[in-house]
Amino acid sequence: MEQEINSLLDYLSVECGLSANTLRAYRTDLRDFAAFLRQEKIPAPASVSPQDVGAFVEQLATSGLAPATVARKLVAVKMFFRFLARERIVEHDPTTLTDSPRAAVHLPDFLTSEQVDSLLDAPSGDTPLGLRDRAALELLYATGARVSEVCGLDVEDVNFEFGFARVTGKGGKQRIVPVGRRALEALTTYIGDARPRLLRGGDAKALLVSKGGRRLDRHAFYRMVRRHALVAGISFDVNPHMLRHSFATHLLEGGADLRAVQEMLGHSDISTTQIYTHLNRDHLKSIHKKYHPRA
Repeated sequence: MEQEINSLLDYLSVECGLSANTLRAYRTDLRDFAAFLRQEKIPAPASVSPQDVGAFVEQLATSGLAPATVARKLVAVKMFFRFLARERIVEHDPTTLTDSPRAAVHLPDFLTSEQVDSLLDAPSGDTPLGLRDRAALELLYATGARVSEVCGLDVEDVNFEFGFARVTGKGGKQRIVPVGRRALEALTTYIGDARPRLLRGGDAKALLVSKGGRRLDRHAFYRMVRRHALVAGISFDVNPHMLRHSFATHLLEGGADLRAVQEMLGHSDISTTQIYTHLNRDHLKSIHKKYHPRA
C-alpha cells in the first residue's frame, strides 16, 4: 500500500500544491490505516469494504482520539480511495457511506487588546534580536497571517509606500493584507539597523532572519512568542496562532465586515471565519450583562 500512498501524495504535492506539513499529516494518517489493514489481514485496498472503513473509524474513536483527529484521519482515507477510484486501482470507493464524527465546536483562544499591547511591548532595547522580535510580533498581529506565512515573507513582499504585504498561503495562493503604521515603523527600524547585523551573508531575500542569518523558522518563532509572553506577565501558554485569532476577533469586535476578515485571513470558506462570530457574540453578551440595567 506504500506505493499507492506515495502516488497520492505526489499528486497532492504537484497538482494541488499542498504544503509539506499537510502532506506529512496525510502520510501519517494513511500509514495508520495501512497498519489497521495489516492487523485485520486485509491484503489490499481493493479488498476494503465499507464495514472495514467503519471498523477503522470505530477503533480510532475508542482509542481516545479527539473527534477532530478521527475526522481528519477519515478525510485522508476518503481522499485516498477517491484517488484510487479515479486511477482505476479500485472499482468502488468503500468510504462513500461513512460519515465523519461530529466534533465539538472549539472556540479559538485569543488575547485581549491589553494583553496584545503588553506582548508587543515586551521586546526591549536596541539589540538586533530585540528589534527583530518587535518587528516580527507587530507584523504577525498586523496581518493576522499564519506563523509559517510570516516566516516565508521576503523583503520585497512588504510595500512600505502603500502599507501592505503580499502573503503566500496554503496551496501557494497569494493575498494582499494591509500592514498598519506601528508594524511598518518596527519593520523599518529592524531592516535599517538590526537585519544587516543579523544577516552577515545569510539569506538575503528573507525578511525575518535568525542570529545566524538564516530565515527565521516557525519553531524559533514559537519559542520567541512564549519568551516574550512571560516577560509581558501573561500567565497562560501563548502561541503565535493566538495573535491570528486575536487579529480576527478584535476586527470583528470593532465592526469589521466578515467577508473582509475572511479575505485577510486567507480562508477559502467563510464558514471557517464564522467561528469568530461566536467570540464576537460572547463579547456583546458580556457588554450587555455589564451595562444593561436589567440584564
